[in-house]
Amino acid sequence: MSYEELLKRARKDLPELSEEVARFEVPKVRGHIQGNKTIISNFHQIAQAVGRDVEHLLKYVLRELATPGDLTSSALIVGTKTPASRINEKIQQYVKDFVMCSECNRPDTKLVKEDKINFIKCSVCGAKHPVRAKL
Repeated sequence: MSYEELLKRARKDLPELSEEVARFEVPKVRGHIQGNKTIISNFHQIAQAVGRDVEHLLKYVLRELATPGDLTSSALIVGTKTPASRINEKIQQYVKDFVMCSECNRPDTKLVKEDKINFIKCSVCGAKHPVRAKL
């Protein structure tokens, strides 16, 4: 058999890809409301998944929600009753503003500070863009 025939046979035997799986997915917020507070139990895991410092993400989320909050070793305690969907929206906006490369749309970036200006530096395409001054 020729190489081309073997290749055709191998491709025919491959299973169909039913659904494209995203390489980068931000975990959804897990938590509950306790009295007048909202407790997010997986905030540290979310910060780790997006590859950013937990304090930076915390500052952004609390500012966007316009609410006080406290970070413990195991959870984020938000000072008001806040639906998980609203917190998820703010985290998605954070990912768009501070994680995703605007050139190649990949999450493989780092925050770099140069002369009091934060930049997103992409390790895939090498692009470097200033971050809007939201923090």
